[in-house]
Amino acid sequence: MKISYSIESINDLKRLREFIEEKNPQAAQLTAISIKKGINQLKSFPFLGVKVEQAPDPEIVRDLIHGNYTVRYLILSNQINILRIWHHKEKENRL
Repeated sequence: MKISYSIESINDLKRLREFIEEKNPQAAQLTAISIKKGINQLKSFPFLGVKVEQAPDPEIVRDLIHGNYTVRYLILSNQINILRIWHHKEKENRL
């Protein structure tokens, strides 16, 4: 499966990295790498995340919980679209 990123998810990852980088640049880099490794697991296990029950189609909209971060994604036939990424302390309304 191919993985693609929405503009919002790219901006989310940049925002998270910049926030962490203010206090610890090395931790910011490691966090971004870790999130991307978690996302890459979806290539082999696309249904790894939990269903987003409030989504129009919970079977294909899922949340991958990776440490303190949530990655919301959409499963299509041969592609996974990363929709949003956020820290668990942030507001969850990301549909």
